[in-house]
Amino acid sequence: MVPVMSELWDIMDFVVRKGNIVKDLSETGLETVPKQYVQPMEERLDMNNVVNQDSIPVIDMSKYLEDPKVAESICLAAKKLGFFQVINHGVPIEFLGKVEETTRQFFRLPAEAKMKYTKENSPTCNVRYGTSFIP
Repeated sequence: MVPVMSELWDIMDFVVRKGNIVKDLSETGLETVPKQYVQPMEERLDMNNVVNQDSIPVIDMSKYLEDPKVAESICLAAKKLGFFQVINHGVPIEFLGKVEETTRQFFRLPAEAKMKYTKENSPTCNVRYGTSFIP
């Protein structure tokens, strides 16, 4: 059965406007998972191809200006795995901690407070809140 527009709007309201996440949706007592949250079998992760933690690329940024292989390593890791660890980047650990805590504080805000920073509402084009959620 194809969801009707009101069902899509209800999910959009629940997730985007009220700030719930998929986990919250799962805790509502649903008997079945909405179709848009079910990954097709052919797209599911093959556990035989999972990368172990020891093979996550570690990229040393200390010589990025002199060594073109640094940029190549970043591109390769991003393309092949989608993530990597960067070391010797020069950003103080205290600053990184503040960024992490500020991010946590923002995402703990009620949905209506975060909505002030959507593309349509943000007072600046430098700071925007968005979601990839598409019902």
